[in-house]
Amino acid sequence: MAPCAGCFLLAVLFSANCKVITFLDPMCTEKEASRAYNCENLGLKEIPDTLPNTTEFLEFGFNFLPTIQNTTFSRLTNLIFLDLTRCQINWVHEDTFQNHHQLNTIVLTGNPLIFMAETSLNGPTSLKHLFLTQTGISNLEFIPVHNLGNLESLHLGSNHISSINLPENFPTQNLKVMDFQNNAIHYISSKDINALEQVANLNFNGNDVKGIEPGAFNSKIFQSLKFGGTLDLSIILKGLQNSTIQSLWLGTFEDTDDQDLTSAMLEGLCEMSVESINLQKHHFSGFSPSTFQCFTGLRELDLTATHLRELPSGLEGMSSLKKLVLSANSFEQLCQISAASFPSLTDLYIKGNTRKLDLGTRCLEKLENLRKLDLSHSDIEAPDCCNLQLQNLSQLQHLNLSYNEPFGLQDQAFKECPRLELLDLAFTQLRVSAPQSPFQNLHLLQVLNLSNCLLDTSNENLLAGLLDLRHLNLHGNNFQDGSLSKTNLLQPVGSLETLILSSCDLLSIDQQAFHNLGKMSHLDLSHNRLTGDSIDALSHHKGIYLNLAANNIHIIPPRLLLILSQQSTINLGHNPLDCTCSNIHFIMWYQENLQKLEGSGETVCANPPFLRGVKLSDVKLSCGITRVGIFFLMVFVFLLIILLIFSGKSILRWKYQHI
Repeated sequence: MAPCAGCFLLAVLFSANCKVITFLDPMCTEKEASRAYNCENLGLKEIPDTLPNTTEFLEFGFNFLPTIQNTTFSRLTNLIFLDLTRCQINWVHEDTFQNHHQLNTIVLTGNPLIFMAETSLNGPTSLKHLFLTQTGISNLEFIPVHNLGNLESLHLGSNHISSINLPENFPTQNLKVMDFQNNAIHYISSKDINALEQVANLNFNGNDVKGIEPGAFNSKIFQSLKFGGTLDLSIILKGLQNSTIQSLWLGTFEDTDDQDLTSAMLEGLCEMSVESINLQKHHFSGFSPSTFQCFTGLRELDLTATHLRELPSGLEGMSSLKKLVLSANSFEQLCQISAASFPSLTDLYIKGNTRKLDLGTRCLEKLENLRKLDLSHSDIEAPDCCNLQLQNLSQLQHLNLSYNEPFGLQDQAFKECPRLELLDLAFTQLRVSAPQSPFQNLHLLQVLNLSNCLLDTSNENLLAGLLDLRHLNLHGNNFQDGSLSKTNLLQPVGSLETLILSSCDLLSIDQQAFHNLGKMSHLDLSHNRLTGDSIDALSHHKGIYLNLAANNIHIIPPRLLLILSQQSTINLGHNPLDCTCSNIHFIMWYQENLQKLEGSGETVCANPPFLRGVKLSDVKLSCGITRVGIFFLMVFVFLLIILLIFSGKSILRWKYQHI
């Protein structure tokens, strides 16, 4: 009888019903409730009825709308931003946007336009930004001019335009930005520029301008001018005489042939006022102090990838220069940049040097005003860093030494830079030989990037002295036995707000590991091997951003749901989550708290197999006893009662037989 009863009990247990109910996702992604939607690349031929009338921001690119007319968007009268990139639009009919008075931006990039009606842009009284990039335009007469009085930026790049001569009735009173890059403009006349008198930002990159009418830019003032990719820079610089330009971009590109720059070619700079100039990827021929004779008024100079091996010593008149970019050149030693020639420098970038860069000794000591220094990606090796190398840089606030060869850090390794606020040492192996912290004098440091530095994380004094540290990145550093213990290197940094411990091969976190981090608001524990029990370490924290993506979380016990509930945002994507009744409390909590969950598209079931890959938000479990289960339970109880009765009778019969 007992085996039979056991069978019935098993029948009851297996009759519990686990099922999944999936809900179809809307075709468009909601980026902001009732306001912003992304419908890109869905093969749509019309505006979906599921989009609410309140939609203000719509990304509709990479669909199929060969013709748009006044009925296409008629329902969405609240539109402010409309992106129709590469929708194969040929025709834009009359009054297409007649009811869209708030429309601010229209993006028609990548559409093979054949026709735009004169009144096609009527309606949007707020239209400020129009993108007609790569639309096949060859003549500016093609653009409908009605209702463009408030236009601030017009983007016409990658077309077939050969003349920038605007139609006489083209409204330019509010136009500030015009982008003509990658067209066929080879000559610029005075009439052309006079028509663009209000435009402060002009982009002619990739046009290979071969001529500028003398005096065309006379007395003109520009915030930004770009003539990148022009073969002969002397033509540009002579054409810009007597102009005032805040930023002048004269760089070239990988696929563009250019002449070697000589002092004579740069003489035109002496006849104009420029604050910032970019000459990236050009090649200097016979570099000498005279090359800089017309650079004396500059505040910013970008010489990225200009094949420099050294800067000549004895440069004069560069006392106004504040920012110097020498990235991707071929210096062998830092002293070869002749830093003493730039006494007012506040920003220096030597990133991605193509040779192994030797920091030397005191090469930058004349730069007493330096605030930012970037020496990353330059194969620098420094067995004893960094006091001799950074001598006299007491005002330095940002220092980037990432992606270099191993550094040896002694006690107070950055004593010469006590005002540092940001220090980036990512992907630079650090060998800390002193028992004390190499950062202990950096009381103002707020951001420290130590990702992938092969740190000795058992050194509890490593971060001592960082009293004001707000952001700490320890990505890619391993902890002993895969555990973050109660006493750890994080104890001295109680002011920490952001902590990144991703890819640290963590298996467990002690419940008190973060107890001292009362100000923490962002915690990234992604790409480890943590289980759900590690959430217990956050019992003392509320309102934080918590990233637990790509861990080993199967089940989150009910007792930990309160801890999750008190956080602001949580990412549980790419975990092997259990979607059975053993995890029902977490699944119910998850579906009730979708507003605080990030990466819901990647938060999917791993078990049981028939639910693998189903989004957690789409799963509905029914874990109660079904009617069949109730029937078997009643039968089981009935048989149990009969069994007890027969057992009682047998016991009584046995007693009477032995009286």
